[in-house]
This record gives sequence, C-alpha cells and structure tokens, in this order.
Amino acid sequence: MKFSWRVLILWTLPALVIGFFLWQGAFSPAAGEMGKNAASTRMTYGRFLEYLDTNRVLSVDLYDGGRTAIVQAIDPELDNQRQLLRVDLPGYAPELISKLRETGVSFDSHPVRNEGVIWGLLGNLLFPILLLAGLFFLFRRSNNIPGGPGQAMNFGKSRARFQMEAKTGILFDDVAGIEEAKEELQEVVTFLKQPERFTAVGARIPKGVLLVGPPGTGKTLLAKAIAGEAGVPFFSISGSEFVEMFVGVGASRVRDLFKKAKESAPCIIFIDEIDAVGRQRGAGIGGGNDEREQTLNQLLTEMDGFEGNTGIIIIAATNRPDVLDIALLRPGRFDRQVTVDAPDVKGRLSILQVHARNKKLHSEVLLEGIARRTPGFTGADLANLLNEAAILTARRRKDAIGMLEMNDAIDRVVAGMEGTPLVDSKSKRLIAYHEIGHAIVGTLLQSHDPVQKVTLIPRGQAQGLTWFTPSEEQSLISRAQLLARITGALGGRAAEEIVFGNSEVTTGAGGDLQQVTALARQMVTRFGMSDLGPLSLESQQGEVFLGRDWMTRTEYSEEIASRVDTQVRAIVEHCYNDALRIIQENRTVIDRLVDLLIEKETIDGEEFRQIVAEYTHVPEKQQFVPSL
Repeated sequence: MKFSWRVLILWTLPALVIGFFLWQGAFSPAAGEMGKNAASTRMTYGRFLEYLDTNRVLSVDLYDGGRTAIVQAIDPELDNQRQLLRVDLPGYAPELISKLRETGVSFDSHPVRNEGVIWGLLGNLLFPILLLAGLFFLFRRSNNIPGGPGQAMNFGKSRARFQMEAKTGILFDDVAGIEEAKEELQEVVTFLKQPERFTAVGARIPKGVLLVGPPGTGKTLLAKAIAGEAGVPFFSISGSEFVEMFVGVGASRVRDLFKKAKESAPCIIFIDEIDAVGRQRGAGIGGGNDEREQTLNQLLTEMDGFEGNTGIIIIAATNRPDVLDIALLRPGRFDRQVTVDAPDVKGRLSILQVHARNKKLHSEVLLEGIARRTPGFTGADLANLLNEAAILTARRRKDAIGMLEMNDAIDRVVAGMEGTPLVDSKSKRLIAYHEIGHAIVGTLLQSHDPVQKVTLIPRGQAQGLTWFTPSEEQSLISRAQLLARITGALGGRAAEEIVFGNSEVTTGAGGDLQQVTALARQMVTRFGMSDLGPLSLESQQGEVFLGRDWMTRTEYSEEIASRVDTQVRAIVEHCYNDALRIIQENRTVIDRLVDLLIEKETIDGEEFRQIVAEYTHVPEKQQFVPSL
C-alpha cells in the first residue's frame, strides 16, 4: 500500500482535537490541586450551610481561590459515616469564613499553583500551532495535484510544458517518409538558428505552421524533431488544456502562455490537437460555447493582434482542418499549412528502416517487399507492425524476426487476431467457394489488383479472407479499375449462387454488398462515370458539422434522384452478371482450388495463378516495381 501523508493528517487532526480537550481537563489547575482529595459526590451550597448549622461538617479544604471546597462531613442517613463532598462556592462569600470559625470547623485554604497557568498557556498555544502546521503541509502537498485545493488561484496559469532546450532525443534523421514536410520545417529551424540568412534578403520569419494530416502520420513526431533540432526554448501544450468549465480561464491561459513566450523569445510554441480550441465560431444549434470562443478570440489576438509577437513561432497539429475557424488559417497567423500525408512506397521503406534499427531481423526479411505490401499504412501503423512481429517472435521463442512473423503481423494488423480454424464441414466448403470466387474473378480481370493469398483461417469477424495487393501506388483510379473492384467483390456471392443455388445464398456477402453499393453510388454522383454525364451531385463531406448543415438538402431533383438509383443498380447488375459468367466458365478450376484450399487452408497468390493458368488464360497485369 502506498503511504499517503494526506490520509495521515486527515486522521491525525481529529485525534489532536479530542486529545487537546482531554488534556486541558486533566491539567486544569483545579484538577491538579484536588487530585489527592477528589470527591465523587457533589453538594449544593445551601445544603452545605444546613450541615454547618447541624454540626455535621468536620473539615473544609478550599481550592481554586475559594471557589471550590472539599467537605468532610457526617451523613446520618448512612449511620454517621464520613464522606467527602464537593461544593461549588459562590464567587464572593465572606460570611463563610466567619461561620466556619463560629462553629469551630477546621478549614484550610490551598493557593493556586503557577504550574497550572503554564500548562494552560501551553495547551492553548500547542493545538493551534499543530493545526496550522498540518493544514500548511496539506495544502503544500496539494500544489502538485492538478485541480487540488492548493491550485485554486492557479486556474488562469498556462499548463504548457517548458524546456529551455528540449532534449526529446528525436532529430530530423529519425523522421522518415515525409521528406516534403521535413524540408518545410527545416527552414523554420534554420530561421531560428541563422535568421540573418533570411533577413538579409527581406524575408520575415513565418508566425505559424499548421501540420495537417491523418492520425499516425507523424505530426507530433515532427514537432519533437523540431524541438530537438532548434535548440531554442520550447513550449508544448494540448488544445484541450485551454478549455475549462469556468468562463475566462482559457483566455487567461492563452495570455499567460504568450507572456512567458515573449520573455523567452525567440522560441517555439507547439499546440497539439488545435481543433479542440480552434473550431469555427458561431456554429452549432443555439450558438457556440462562450468559453471556447473567448479562448479562440484571445489566441487570434495573441498570434496577430495589435501588438504582435516577434520571434515566436507557433506550430500546431490537427487531423480536422475542415473544422478550424477561417480567421485562424489566414496568412499572418498560420502562414504555412504543411500536409503530412500517408507515405508512398519509398517513404514506407524509409520508415521501416528507421523502426528496424533496434529489431533483430532475419536475413530472409526484405523490407522492400513489406513496403509494397502495406499501401495506405502510416508511420504509426508500420511501427506497430514491427512491434507485433517482434512480439510474435518472442512468443514463438525465436532469436530473430522472420518472414513468417512479418506476414502474420501484417494479417493481424489489417484483419485482427487469428481465430480457430473451421472443421471440414458444409460451412467450411461454402466459405472456401466464396473466397475462391473473389480470387478467381480478381485474377481473370485485367484491371483488378493481383491476388496475394487466399485463406480459410478466421481473423476478426471474417471467417475467411482473400488478399489483393495493389500493383502500383494508385492516386488516380480509372473507371475500368472501379468496375473490376465491384465485380471482384461480387465474386463471392456469385460463386455461392452458381454452386449451391439461389436458395442457399448466405449473409456472408453482406459487407461486400455495402462496399459495392457505396462505390457504385460514388461513380454516379461524384465521379461522373455513368449515363448521367460528367456531373458531381454530392460533395465529399458526408457528415453534419456542428449544425452548419443541420437541415439536409439535396442539390438535385427527385427525377435525378430516381435516375441515380437506376444507374447505381445498372452498374451493380452489370458487374454481377460478369461475375456469374466468370464463375460459370471456370467451374472446373474452381472446384480444384476449393479442394486444395480446404486441404492447405492457405493458398499463395503465385501458386493460385499457376493453377488457374493450367485451365485458362490469365491476363498480364502491370507489375509496379518502385525505384527503392
């Protein structure tokens, strides 16, 4: 159990309070002097006078300056036994002494001792001192706790992490696959180190650089590299740390951040996920969030307001540039927008080489082949890929990462964990025909990507998988390629219908049909690849943003909408008929491939094409070999 000083103090303070009052009672002057003659029975002053009148009092001891008396008396109700009684005397009773003398009662007066005063003074001072010390220690420790009581006055302070010279351990050499972005940011670093090279020709330092790109492409990694290369003070903060539940706190933090930055100029401020605070103002149902908008207004003013900031470069990162306020994107605030996109095949190779530095790779592992097999992977995906391969290697008790581990890692990253293989049954044979249908149609269509492998090993939610590897980096896709992809996706459904009949078609093609329908609709409404002509009827933005597009509106009539549906259906039916024809014409090779797939559970793409080539002509596909 972790020891907590706060818990100890919270338990100790009540005990101190109780102990203080008990101690005060134990060491009071009266108790100290009467300890030897303490009486358990009290008597009223009137009754005491009656005892005096009837000669029942034997002796009287006066304490506490004559305010308390211990009386030794005879009680007739107890057979004249002696007992000690305590009497609280009035504050001023001079007649008592005279009466005691008249009755001949022995009495004595005990003066107040000085030790009681000292103990009382110490008791009155000790408890407040202990209480204040405990509270001071408690609040001091709470200063390190975000949102603790010791930080009640620090809401408006900036929470940016400050480093005079950021030792991130990352330089530009450690960032690969995004050379264009590195070149843009290298100029910023050079400007900070050697500003005279630019000012000599009249160039001014850019005020802001916005890194835009999908998640995992290396935006934050670039910021760490800038911090490591620049050698200037570096402030780093997340956009969400400006936003609080209290109105005005975010704007106060922005002011405090830029005040500290001005004192350390030239310097760099890095704001990660700036879309948390930089969203468009005035959007949304019923207006925007006042606190967030005031924070954004303060940020805009600090970046390029009346005073301006000299020597402060702001670098921000986001994967949602479409939601940012237009005033934030203008020149003078963010002068440059650097796109950090997913790397191409050469970039993926460079990234794999960087992350493989601390990995033990077998000599059979070719990073070039892995780079070709992973189109669309970002830097984070590739780092995760090598890490998964290393985990599999350790689990299998091997000394180095082999090609088998790399292939399994790719399958796991893309499709999920490997499941339990199916037993030889009707379901397994149906899944085998479904996957072979995809593969045979993709192989016999010239515009389709080549088959990499077909497997019956379940992964994730899929009971079987057919992998296709793009033959080249495809930034532009032709109409023939789109039709080929639709036809290949429908190959599994076509194989089920041809082999098992229309009544035995299963739900296994549900995902394929969703993909096919969406792709065919994009061909009609966005790409102009139908009989409707070169028209773009729908924008790429398909989601409602902050209420700006709350009222859904169509940009075409109901007649055009009906024609769009007709064209989508025509494209899908045409491709489905082609898939049925290919399955029907190649039934013999399909049956052989299904038997082989059930036996081996996985067929490699090269072996698959060789078997198909024995029965029919396999069209030549353009093989893309990048210059690595």
